[in-house]
Amino acid sequence: MADGRAKAAKKPSCENCFFHQNLLCAVSDSGPCATFRPAHPDGLRPPSQMRFVFRQERRLQVAWAFPSPSEQVALHA
Repeated sequence: MADGRAKAAKKPSCENCFFHQNLLCAVSDSGPCATFRPAHPDGLRPPSQMRFVFRQERRLQVAWAFPSPSEQVALHA
């Protein structure tokens, strides 16, 4: 995980941009733009996303559940 952060910590520049290296850049400014994508040997890749992991249900009884009919009778008797 630290390696991924170290690579992401590099400051973006036009020389590192996929569009600049493939002569697809239409921006005349020298600094990085909003369309910056890092250049990889295998082309454009979507950014990695967090993985969704399901948790085990910890609660056995729902907090907002109504009392059962027998419990209601006992409450009002």
